[in-house]
Amino acid sequence: MPIIRRKSDGSSTTPTSSSQPKPPSQPPLPAGPDTGASGDSQPFRSFPSNGSSMATNTNATNMATRLNAARLGTQTAGARTPGSNMSRSNRLDLEQRLHGRIIADLRDTVDLSDAVGLRAEIERLFNRYMADEDVVLNRAERGKVFEQVYAEIQGYGPLQQLLNSDTVSEIMVNGPHQVWVEREGKISLTDITFKDDEHVMRIISRIVAPLGRRCDESSPMVDARLPDGSRVNAIIPPLSLIGPVLTVRKFRRVPLSVDDLISSGSLSQQSVIFLEAAVRAGLNVLVAGGTSSGKTTLLNVLSSFIPEEERIITVEDAAELQLQQVHVIPLESRPASLEGMNQVSIRDLVMNCLRMRPDRIVVGECRGKEALDMLQAMNTGHDGCMTTVHANTPRDALSRIETMSIMAAAELPLRAIREQISSAFDLIVYCERLDDGTRKVTYVTEVQGFEQETILLQNIFQLEWVQRGDQRVRELVATGIRPQVMRKIEKARIFLAPDFFLPPAEVLANQRMTR
Repeated sequence: MPIIRRKSDGSSTTPTSSSQPKPPSQPPLPAGPDTGASGDSQPFRSFPSNGSSMATNTNATNMATRLNAARLGTQTAGARTPGSNMSRSNRLDLEQRLHGRIIADLRDTVDLSDAVGLRAEIERLFNRYMADEDVVLNRAERGKVFEQVYAEIQGYGPLQQLLNSDTVSEIMVNGPHQVWVEREGKISLTDITFKDDEHVMRIISRIVAPLGRRCDESSPMVDARLPDGSRVNAIIPPLSLIGPVLTVRKFRRVPLSVDDLISSGSLSQQSVIFLEAAVRAGLNVLVAGGTSSGKTTLLNVLSSFIPEEERIITVEDAAELQLQQVHVIPLESRPASLEGMNQVSIRDLVMNCLRMRPDRIVVGECRGKEALDMLQAMNTGHDGCMTTVHANTPRDALSRIETMSIMAAAELPLRAIREQISSAFDLIVYCERLDDGTRKVTYVTEVQGFEQETILLQNIFQLEWVQRGDQRVRELVATGIRPQVMRKIEKARIFLAPDFFLPPAEVLANQRMTR
């Protein structure tokens, strides 16, 4: 049967061919801010090939509607939480009422250190006060409300379910009405909301208070961490114009191992063998990459190659590294007090750890004047140091180290700083987050020395397209150049085969064609 399409003037047309299958019927879009009164979607174009584009348009319209509501900072009375008979605003009001009444009774009646007894007492009070509410909930809804109230008392409120989820890697709270998450490298908007700005501030205070830090008008920015090591950043008004903004970079309960990175394609087996040899031999390694490219995860994996008998000192702004060795001394910087005193910076800690008889110094991230002290340590016999830096390419990483060193000692000539950098670092391991959301090491680069005012670099491994079976994949492969640092590695009595750095035949053929 031919497909009849309706024109904008009300007339109809019939295509000449009727062989095209009829697309699945779609329900009309509800009238709203992005639709007309008849339910026909105006901002989106409809294609007749199949029903998938219409479903995509519906999803886009729903997302736009949710974003508009979030920007306005309102929740309509009819907006219901998925799977619930209550509107979202009514449910938040109910949770806040129950939370306030339970907290008032708990203050002097239960031992807060007894988690099992506390949960039982909260459940008893919850059932008692729910009986006073003129609300009818089924068992599933009642359980969700209880878990949310319990999270408000003992956890992190609306964020608790996201923190408990193993699929969520990052949580972004943009004011009280927008909560975004990252799953498998992709960002999406959730249905989770806070009641108001004060609700978000209460959760921020609960995170930073145990660390002796604060977030208020006098100190509107703060870096902190959760008990599991997850990194937290908060910024509040007047600096943030949309209300309190909270960002949580979650850590896995079980840290990623080198086998995990190999199986996911972030590293190749060949590159892992070389990097393990380099770390065991005491080479100085700089891990570089963009934001959320996996630098800290990679630094954790590289540090796992450090021998158990060595003394390791870590220096960080907020403790994130999860080293598995026994002899590890973690140090953490401290911000200034309310009076602007008693600050302990990363640079202070780096200088102090030089007096602590370290075998290895691992700095979570170089972002300031401590870069010069790291160079001094690497050039005065402290081999095997590792750190990370934000950069766009391996060469840009050295330029950033150079700039940060000038911040610490502007009187030093540029040539002297570059010579220090070229003799300090042996390898640069550069990682990226690709378009598909995956994180991969794209370059392993050797620092070969200094010549004619330029630091010489040579790629030892780089990401290339290779054929594996019946499909082409991107893999970190050798470039065919034997690195100069093999002399240091062999001094540590670690030997690699003479043909170890030969690239795959396909990559070698492409290199010859390029030449």
